[in-house]
Amino acid sequence: MSEVFVGTEMLGDGGLTRGQLRWNYRSIYPDIYVPRATAPSLWRNTVGAWLWSRRNGVIAGRAAAALHGALWVDRATPIEMIWRSSRPPSGIVVRNERIDLDEIVDIDHMRVTSPARTALDLARHLPRDLAVRHLDALARATGVNTSDVLSLAERYPRARGLRRSAVALDLMDAGAQSPRETWLRLVLIDAGLPRPRTQIRVTDGVNEAFVDMGYDEPMIGLDYDGQHHSADRWQYVHDIGRAELIERQGWIDLHVVAEHSRRFVIRRLSDAFARRGYRLRLRPGS
Repeated sequence: MSEVFVGTEMLGDGGLTRGQLRWNYRSIYPDIYVPRATAPSLWRNTVGAWLWSRRNGVIAGRAAAALHGALWVDRATPIEMIWRSSRPPSGIVVRNERIDLDEIVDIDHMRVTSPARTALDLARHLPRDLAVRHLDALARATGVNTSDVLSLAERYPRARGLRRSAVALDLMDAGAQSPRETWLRLVLIDAGLPRPRTQIRVTDGVNEAFVDMGYDEPMIGLDYDGQHHSADRWQYVHDIGRAELIERQGWIDLHVVAEHSRRFVIRRLSDAFARRGYRLRLRPGS
């Protein structure tokens, strides 16, 4: 028996009695059930939404990104579908939009938007920062790039959100390895700094390290350190040697943690540029 199923189908096939269905399973959408003890998950919600659409909907948006392998999609994220329904249940967002056959792929026997169409929908329908966060993860997982998505957008000159999508797509960067790295990159760009290069390789010819983002000419880098950098002893020891390697190659490497504010990050970066003989022109309020 599948973990996610249509209740009336299971009753009609004789796989369950009404009593078994009522006591051992719970409904996640109308007539869609999972075992009562099963923990909520994005995958089960996605399969359930597709079954609710009578297997006709096309999974889109963040749920599609997750199916393509993108990380950082919250399990409580509403499941977006391209289909026709005037009254979807809570937890499902339905959009009656045009989609061509070459924008649909098969994943786990479900119809899912292609990476390019998924990126276009993320960029059109989400606020910029959230869109870029998911676009970065999708690009990292699939290799989809901005030119692919913009070419696809030309099919839909009157689609809602195209202007907003162009802004988010221009900021997409597969080099981001976490949502906080995306956040840090946007902090720099919004302050008026040049767009940093991501995943910069630093080597002494034998050993190598990668800086999350930075600027090659002044040799200034930034790394976002999550909790594992201090909680994991092996990571802590590794970071000491890594920092020494980067410093020996002439880089100033600024480490950013969750407690650092935007203003603090920009002030430290400005100080680093000043040490290199550069004067930054920042946007007002940065």
